Amino acid sequence: MLVLAARKPASFHIERSAVIAAPPEAVFPHLNDFRLWAAWSPWEKLDPSMQKTYGGPSSGVGSTYAWSGDSKAGEGKMTILESRPSTFLSLRLEFLKPFPATNTVTYTLAQKAGGTEITWAMDGENPFMGKVFSVFFNMDDLIGKDFEKGLADLKRVSEATGP
Repeated sequence: MLVLAARKPASFHIERSAVIAAPPEAVFPHLNDFRLWAAWSPWEKLDPSMQKTYGGPSSGVGSTYAWSGDSKAGEGKMTILESRPSTFLSLRLEFLKPFPATNTVTYTLAQKAGGTEITWAMDGENPFMGKVFSVFFNMDDLIGKDFEKGLADLKRVSEATGP
């Protein structure tokens, strides 16, 4: 098992895309303001009593969102690093519990016929314990399912609110 783990890549990339029947201007605000994530983020529903703290500006660069919840939700913090209205958002995702990790998350939006193509990606380092975990579980499948659910809910919310 340790040999298999040692052969796993030192970094990871997880990505999913969807098309939303709304313009980028209708989608982007749901990403750029952490207070709006409750309507679409798949992780918001893990622990109904999760403690949430918002900091910095209400949206855009420097905006922060910290959470502390049960063993399913864990504990962590997100910080918006780059915000290009209606086209791109980048954030630092810091997990504190159950396992410490820091990843980069990006959302790329592109105007397409009939709406917006959105790509949600996460990149990070794969430490040894992550490599061991990946011997038994496919992280792309596990996290990818959450991305797919989140994109479906973001689609629902964005199409309902319109331009």
